[in-house]
Amino acid sequence: MTDTTVEPKGPALAMPFGLPGPRGLLAHARRGDVGLAMGVMTILVVLIVPLPAWMLDVFLAVSITLSVLILMTALFIQAPLEFSSFPTLLLIATMLRLSLNLASTRLILGHGHEGTAAAGHVIEAFGNFVMGGNFVIGIIVFAILLIVNFIVITKGSGRIAEVAARFTLDAMPGKQMAIDADLSAGLIDEKEAKKRRKELEGESSFFGAMDGASKFVRGDAIAGLLITFINVIGGIVIGVMQQGITFAEAGHSYTTLTVGDGLVTQIPALIVSTAAGLLVSKAGVAGAADKALSAQLSGYPRALGMSSFVMIVMGLLPGMPTLPFLILAGGAGALALAAEKKRKGEAAVVTAEKKAEEAKAAAPKEEPITESLRMDDLKIELGYALLGLINGPDGSDRLTEQIKALRRQIAGDMGFVMPPCRLLDNVQLQPNEYVVRIKEVEAGRGQVFPNLFMVMDPEGRQIDLPGTHTTEPTFGLPATWVDPALKEEAAIRGLTVVDPATVMSTHLTELLKANIADLLSYADVTRLLAELPKEQHKLIEDIVPGSITVSGIQRVLQSLLAERISIRDLSTILEGVAEAVSFTRTVPSITEHVRSRLARQISAANLSPLGYLPILSLSPAWEVAFAEALVGEGDQKSLAMAPSKLGEFVNAVRDGFEAAARIGEIPVLLTSPGIRTHVRAIVDRFRPHTVVMSQAEVHPRVRLKTVGTM
Repeated sequence: MTDTTVEPKGPALAMPFGLPGPRGLLAHARRGDVGLAMGVMTILVVLIVPLPAWMLDVFLAVSITLSVLILMTALFIQAPLEFSSFPTLLLIATMLRLSLNLASTRLILGHGHEGTAAAGHVIEAFGNFVMGGNFVIGIIVFAILLIVNFIVITKGSGRIAEVAARFTLDAMPGKQMAIDADLSAGLIDEKEAKKRRKELEGESSFFGAMDGASKFVRGDAIAGLLITFINVIGGIVIGVMQQGITFAEAGHSYTTLTVGDGLVTQIPALIVSTAAGLLVSKAGVAGAADKALSAQLSGYPRALGMSSFVMIVMGLLPGMPTLPFLILAGGAGALALAAEKKRKGEAAVVTAEKKAEEAKAAAPKEEPITESLRMDDLKIELGYALLGLINGPDGSDRLTEQIKALRRQIAGDMGFVMPPCRLLDNVQLQPNEYVVRIKEVEAGRGQVFPNLFMVMDPEGRQIDLPGTHTTEPTFGLPATWVDPALKEEAAIRGLTVVDPATVMSTHLTELLKANIADLLSYADVTRLLAELPKEQHKLIEDIVPGSITVSGIQRVLQSLLAERISIRDLSTILEGVAEAVSFTRTVPSITEHVRSRLARQISAANLSPLGYLPILSLSPAWEVAFAEALVGEGDQKSLAMAPSKLGEFVNAVRDGFEAAARIGEIPVLLTSPGIRTHVRAIVDRFRPHTVVMSQAEVHPRVRLKTVGTM
């Protein structure tokens, strides 16, 4: 077994009993906790060991500097929790003043007969400067300071601390419940909840500590009053009876020293009391006292700078020991510069990181490939000359506003909120051209002129006004684009005048009504069902998904929308579906039954202005022809009619509606319920706007007018 010994590289001082040497003490002093412990022990030692006058001057300067620094820190902090170590610091400052009071009392009573410099130059300077040669003035000034500190500041601070502590403790359960409620609601996570609970505990601890710490300030004021009384009476007695000086000399010497000592003690006490009054409503935070003191007292360069300035001014006062104050001022100034430099460095780092994050966020990101799969349900592409309709030079947005109004209108008329319309330019189009796309497929296009007006004859004739002749994009009627100056003339002649935005919105309206069934998605149906009143939810639970799926309901609604029947009365539609699924499961049969339930709505939608329902009925011959052309059984029936017969039927329909138009009627084609679906499928190919109704869809209370029979 090898014994390895490392020889020391330098001389060492051996200490008895294993105690650390000077190097060890210096190393321990560098640690904050040991340094604080040594400082507190020094204060306690001063209570016992007499101090020389020069050392008392140094400690008094330290006491004044510490008090000013506490006040400046209390003034400059931004948040209450930043000075949570104040109760601890208040106790240390109070003990420091009391120990210095005791040390100065020893010097005053023991050497007061030697003159006013017996207790150091700080006390002598305060006494002479305040008294001005008249000890009565000094006593009065000292008494006023004592009254201000004891009655005004100390008593008020103590009362505020007591009430604040009581209210804070009473409010703790409510604050704790609020944190738990935010955590349960998902507004904060567990980490944030722990942080808030810790802050709440620190706040309650701070208020409780401040309630007790206010008693330190009160006791300090009472002790200062008693010590002053003892010094004056005891000093005169000692000077006259023991030292053999005259009463006048004893009164002058001991009164000057006592008043100076009282001022040196009461001024820092007054400053700290003021700081306590500022902080009684501020919360606290847990942590080591030395770290809190070092971090908080050096964390505000302005406070250190103000403290340094005050020390310089005090060092320049007449009779003051300049060197200690200048040294302390230099140290505080150096700390202020270092702290300010550190703060600017940290701020620069934060600014640089923020700019880097902003630059990173602003950097163009590669668009995910999945974006190319996204489809727009409704889109309008514009030529560059039409961009003024959505972003005019005068700030107008006519087309966008009309599209918003159109969405509200369709929602009220059809019971379905159409998807948002995307507007974008397309350089591949002609300057005045636009294209409407539904699910990325072109549904219609047209041409408008932003600075002109479209004029049409209500009777469909060509306009003879000067302008650009065109065809109206919605209904294919002849029209003319004229100059705005001719607008009034056209209106006087009874012509229809339409602005470009209205032309586009009218075209969009007809395209939407013709394709609205394709825009009703599964998600839309789900949302419509969810938004039904609560009393209808039981009906939905009875039929979905046992009797029919949401997709089945979607197909029924699409069938209704395809024939421009509003689905706003969704409750009645679902009731019809619930009845139909008891005897059929095919969507056409369910739709026909639902249409019969909507007889009032369908009949009312097709009434003439005079309040009757004009009908063009199918002759019995055609009824029989269609009935015999149906093949298949049950719900699988289909129409198998000869092409020649179909052509004959198409001609008959055209002739019938043209005859009705000549007498000013727009009738509905009336058939029997069994063949309505098949008749509608044929008519939709050449007259898509023609309404085909079955006899079951005519409401009993509606007045009928037969305008013809096919």
